[in-house]
Amino acid sequence: MDLPIVWIYWIVSLTIVTYASAYIIRRHREYGYAALVGFYVVYLAASQIIATRIVEFDLGIAVFLAPAGVFLYPFLSQAIDMINEVYGEKMTHIAIGIAFLSQVLLVTFIVMTNTLTPAPFFAYEEMWQEVFAQSLRIVVASWITFLITQNLDAWVFARLKERYPDRILLRSVSSDLLGLTIDSVIFVTIAFAGVAPLLPLIIGQVVAKNIIGFLDTPWFWWYKKYLEKA
Repeated sequence: MDLPIVWIYWIVSLTIVTYASAYIIRRHREYGYAALVGFYVVYLAASQIIATRIVEFDLGIAVFLAPAGVFLYPFLSQAIDMINEVYGEKMTHIAIGIAFLSQVLLVTFIVMTNTLTPAPFFAYEEMWQEVFAQSLRIVVASWITFLITQNLDAWVFARLKERYPDRILLRSVSSDLLGLTIDSVIFVTIAFAGVAPLLPLIIGQVVAKNIIGFLDTPWFWWYKKYLEKA
């Protein structure tokens, strides 16, 4: 069976970013943190935008419905792990704060432009509003979830690294699994309680995020091994 095109894009983009990050850190460590935070912010902004599209996540034996952003959420977890692995927990929490501020600005800019009157010939105003005019409840749910789960991911990763310094995959997989699962539960509950069935949405996101999160584990292992060669 042919590999779906989405996985080709996913593999290529993750490979490029992982190698670029490791290369910058190994050759120019003083610029590595800025590079990783830059990738992290881009991941977060992109996931917020494409999350408005609901897609089918086909496992072959079952099909789940989830926001398209599930394909990028594991990138966020990996970026946090990459920062934590090299620069420590404190700098990781700072990166989370920077990324959060960038999302506040992103929403502010979207709201700002939505107050402008569209040109008479702009034929896509209704579609634009449908895609980008997110409800306050969705935005708040996203922000609360991000702050809780990303900081939890960073804390768990750091504790596991202290206790099991040689177990690279344990700290990456465990922190991602916990963070992505709690992320799904908190976000869906806050965003859709009372307006949509929660359990199907939670299950769809938990399954999709954790499967994709597990699949990106070899890239983190490669990242760590590449740096150890320095």
